[in-house]
Amino acid sequence: MKKETKCIQAGYTPKNGEPRMIPIIQSTTFKYDTSEDMGKLFDLEASGYFYTRLQNPTNDYVAAKIAALEGGTAAIMTSSGQAASFFSVFNLAGAGDHVIASTSIYGGTFNLFNVTMRKMGIDFTFVDPDCTDEELEAAFKPNTKCVFGETIANPALIVFDIERFAKAAHAHGVPLIIDNTFATPIHCRPIEWGADIVTHSTTKYMDGHDATVGGCIVDSGNFDWMAHADKFPGLCTPDDSYHGITYAEKFGKEGAYITKCTAQLMRDLGAIPSPMNCYMLNLGLESLAVRMQRHCENAQKVAEFLNGHEKISWVNYPGLEGNKYYERAKKYMPDGTCGVISFGVKGGRSAAEEFMKHLKLAIIATHVADAHSCVLHPASSTHRQMTDEELIAGGVAPDLVRFSVGIENVDDIIEDLAQALEGV
Repeated sequence: MKKETKCIQAGYTPKNGEPRMIPIIQSTTFKYDTSEDMGKLFDLEASGYFYTRLQNPTNDYVAAKIAALEGGTAAIMTSSGQAASFFSVFNLAGAGDHVIASTSIYGGTFNLFNVTMRKMGIDFTFVDPDCTDEELEAAFKPNTKCVFGETIANPALIVFDIERFAKAAHAHGVPLIIDNTFATPIHCRPIEWGADIVTHSTTKYMDGHDATVGGCIVDSGNFDWMAHADKFPGLCTPDDSYHGITYAEKFGKEGAYITKCTAQLMRDLGAIPSPMNCYMLNLGLESLAVRMQRHCENAQKVAEFLNGHEKISWVNYPGLEGNKYYERAKKYMPDGTCGVISFGVKGGRSAAEEFMKHLKLAIIATHVADAHSCVLHPASSTHRQMTDEELIAGGVAPDLVRFSVGIENVDDIIEDLAQALEGV
């Protein structure tokens, strides 16, 4: 099936007389006839459900759809994109380990890595996504467990060179994790370029309607954990907390990573989405392909309008010819990138804030990447915990305005921007 068809059909196939839409299994518990039957589930000898804190059928239907869209072998839903980012790394790295991450990642993810996970004893080295090969090579350490980047950085809109970082990671025997939230599998499938694990904040384009918070982790099934068993004892040695199972031996490359994530992290931390939220997310997924096309068409026209406006100092959008990442975007995302634009208003921070006050259609909101046009000044909101030096290193200028172009009529969006700029 093509990606547009997978948005509708993948993940759940009803049998004769069963509901066409995925059922909402709004239950915490599941009944079994004997203790032996349930014991097989706890021993991972049989598939099934016993407690929604670990797994739920509704959630798994949606996870299967996203895995199909990304070309992965297994996936797990999480309660938020932040939980997905945390689980994806923590499933591999613990106290005393080291992780390499791009400097240009979402501010919340940067804080998660640089502050919270450091407190857990995990060391992080942040590298410029455009660093030299020598600088990238120097970042690796003997205890490095993975490399993390974003397909399109939020909000810097830097396009990550997935293939290059994948080769470097694999040369050191570690997987590459890619946050593919902004591009979505409609416009980029990182696994095809060498990524091993893909994460999403499904709260954004996948949901698309400001309705549900959620996240997802997809495993490519390609990374050979046993070939690097000394680096990944959590996957390649018996898990005493789960009946002595060795995940990489029992579930192979295709299932070890997600099974461990479920049996360990979801069991202990419980960052599971509600079945109702996954049901609503699935409604968004069904229209993802058509919405992404509209987002990109609108964003291209808006970027061209802003690029020619006298009160705009700069525009950053990978779809604009002349953009630093235009050619790289064409390589990884030939059918379009995303609907998010960043730009600066002449006059700096104060002018940007004044411009935002005059907007009528676009709302000021921390959210991004959904059907409604919205705007944000990251330096005073999502990235306010970062210093000016960290902002600049992450590609987020203090005057940067992030504009998430919705799927309204593009003429109305441009008219709103034009009247707001008149007020500056």
